[in-house]
Amino acid sequence: MRDGIFERIFLPGLAFKAAVIGGGYATGRELASFFLPSGAVGGFKAIALATVIWSLVCALTFAFAFETRSRDYRTFFKALLGRGWFAYEVAFLLALVVILAVFAAAAGEIGSALFGLSGYAGAIGLAVAIAIVASWGNDAVEGLFKYVSILLYGTYLLFFIFALLRFGDRIATGLADPAPSTGWIVGGTTYALYNIIGAIVILPVTRHMRSRRDAVAAGLLCGPLAMLPAALFFLAMVGFSDTLLVHPLPSDFLLSQLEMPWFRVLFQLMILAAMLESGVGGVHAINERLSNMVAARRKREAGLNQIQRLASTSFILLFAVVVADHVGLVALIADGYRWLAYIFLLVYVAPLLSLGAAHLWRTRRPLAHGANSGTDE
Repeated sequence: MRDGIFERIFLPGLAFKAAVIGGGYATGRELASFFLPSGAVGGFKAIALATVIWSLVCALTFAFAFETRSRDYRTFFKALLGRGWFAYEVAFLLALVVILAVFAAAAGEIGSALFGLSGYAGAIGLAVAIAIVASWGNDAVEGLFKYVSILLYGTYLLFFIFALLRFGDRIATGLADPAPSTGWIVGGTTYALYNIIGAIVILPVTRHMRSRRDAVAAGLLCGPLAMLPAALFFLAMVGFSDTLLVHPLPSDFLLSQLEMPWFRVLFQLMILAAMLESGVGGVHAINERLSNMVAARRKREAGLNQIQRLASTSFILLFAVVVADHVGLVALIADGYRWLAYIFLLVYVAPLLSLGAAHLWRTRRPLAHGANSGTDE
C-alpha cells in the first residue's frame, strides 16, 4: 500500500474510531452510562473532555511508537515499561475479553430486536465475521477501516438529520433543561481512559508514518474523528434522557421514535459493521503480537499463517461470547469498563505521560525528521 497522506495522517484516526465505536458506543449504551447522568450541558462537557484526552494521548502514543519503531503493543511496552511490560499484556487481554464480550452482547441484543433471533445467534454471527476478516492480515483490516467508515459517518449524519426533523422540539427541551451538570469530569475521564486502549490496538497502522510530525498530526485527529458520531448521537439522546438512562439499546429506542423501519434496519446493520471493525481491530492486535513473536523465534520474516490467525481469533471470540451470555450488556459496561479505566491509567497513561514524554524530550528533533528513516524496511 502506498504511504500517501491518507494512510499517514487520516487512516490512524479512522482506525482509532473503529477501535472505540463498537458495542456500547454505537448502541448508545456507553453514552447513556457516562454522559447522560450529567445532563445535556454536562454531557457535552464530558464529550469535549474525552475528545481532548484521546487526541493528546494518541499523539503522544504515536510519537513514542514512531521513535521506538514499535508496531505492536509488546514492542511498545517493552520500550515504555522495560521489564514491567507484561503488566500491560495481562491488562490488554483482560480488556479485550471484556470489550469483545460487550460486542457479543450488543450483537445478541440487536439480533433479537431486529430479527427475533436468540442472543447466541447474533453473538456467534458477529464472532464468525470477525474471525474471517482478522485472519486475512493487515491489508484486509485497513480496507475494512476505510469502507466501514464511509457507511458509519453517512448513517450517523442521516440519523442526526432525521432526529432533528422528527423530534427536534424534544431535543430543544432537553438542551434547555436546567438540571445540574455534575459528574462530567469523572464521566468524561472514565470514558476516555477505558477506550484509550484503541491507540495501542491500532499500532499496526502506524507503519505508514514517515516522521514525528505525521505521528503527532494523526494522533491529534483521533479525538475529533472518533467522537463526532457520538456528539451527533448524544444530541438526539437528550430528548429522551430519563428513558435512555436505563434502556439496554438506546439506539433501537430512538430509531423506533423515528418510525422509519428501513432506516432502523440500516442503522442496526451499521452498528454491526462498527462492531465488526472494532472487534477485528482488537483481535488483529493480538494476532500481530503473536505473529511477531513467532517470526522472532523462527528468525524469519513470516509469522502466523492464515489458519493460525483464524485459530487464535476463534479461541478469543468463543471465550468472549461465553462471558457475554453470563454477564449481559448493561452490567459489562457499567462495571467492567470502570475497572478497565483504572487499570489503563496505571499501566499505560501514567507511564506514557511521565516516562514516554521524558523519552521524547530527550530524543527531540524537528518534527519533520524521521527516526532511522521512519520505516521498518
